[in-house]
Amino acid sequence: MTTPDQAALVSTEWLAANLADPGVRILDCTWHHTSTNLDGRTQYRGRHLPGSVHFDIDHVADKANPLPHMLPSAADFAKKVGLLGIGDGDHVVVYDRHCGGSAAARAWWMFRVFGYDNVAMLDGGFGKWTKEKLPAEMTPVRPEPKSFTAAFNPALVRTLDEMKANLSSGADQAIDARGPGKFDGSQEDVFPFKKLGHIPNAVNIPWGDLIHPDTGAFLAADALAARFSAAGVDLQRPVVSTCASGITSCMIALGLFLLGHQNAAVYDGSWAEWGLVDDTPVAA
Repeated sequence: MTTPDQAALVSTEWLAANLADPGVRILDCTWHHTSTNLDGRTQYRGRHLPGSVHFDIDHVADKANPLPHMLPSAADFAKKVGLLGIGDGDHVVVYDRHCGGSAAARAWWMFRVFGYDNVAMLDGGFGKWTKEKLPAEMTPVRPEPKSFTAAFNPALVRTLDEMKANLSSGADQAIDARGPGKFDGSQEDVFPFKKLGHIPNAVNIPWGDLIHPDTGAFLAADALAARFSAAGVDLQRPVVSTCASGITSCMIALGLFLLGHQNAAVYDGSWAEWGLVDDTPVAA
C-alpha cells in the first residue's frame, strides 16, 4: 500500500473558502432510483451549492446499453462534461444529497476512469454543508461550455468476462458494497434480476460502514483500515468492488484510495449485470 492520499476529499470549510475561485467547478451529482419517486435534477433546482451544476449519472452514460448508467465512451464523457462548464485544469468538486455521497463517488470514479485526477468529493456532502448553515442557492447555473480531454483507463474498470475469469484466478479481491441482506440473497434488489446472492469469493463491506453516521463524512484513516482488515482485505493486493449497479461500489474504491490504494477497480455492470446472466455462479 502506498502513502494515504486525502486529495480525493475536500472539507466543507475548504470549499466555503474557495467558492469564488474560478478554477473550482462544483457538480451536484444527486441521483435516486426511480422506485423512490425522487429526482436529483428537481432537488438541484430546489436548492444547491452556489455555482454548482447538475451531473446526472444516467445522462453521462452509455445510452445504448440496457444496463443502468454504464460508462460512456471517452469522447461522449468529454463532450458532456465540457457542456457542464468543466475544462482541462479545473478543480472539480462533486457532492450529492445522500449520507456519504455514493452518486458523487460514482462521478469521482468516472473522472478518474477518463484520466482526470483533479477531482475531489465534498466530505459529508450536502447534508453536512446545510447543517453548518453554509450558503446555498436556487437559481440554476448555465455554464459556459469548455474543452475537456478524456482518455479511458481500463485498469480502473472490470467487465463481466474479467469478473468471470477472476473466479478461478483470484487475481482481484472482490468486495461487495451492498447491504448484508442483498449480499446473502435474503433481500431482493431494486434492479431486474434472475438470481439473488453474491459473486463467489466476494467479501461484504456495506458502503455505509465507511461513513460516520452523524456527519456523513468518511471515517478516519485508521478506522477505515480496520474495517477493511476485519473483512480480510489485504491492502497490498489488487481489489475490485461491486454493488447493485456500480454506484456504491465507488465508495469502496474511494475509501481504498484514501488509504493509498489508488488502483482499486470497479465492476461497472455489478449485480444488475451478474444477476441477469444465465451462466454466472452465485453464492449466498
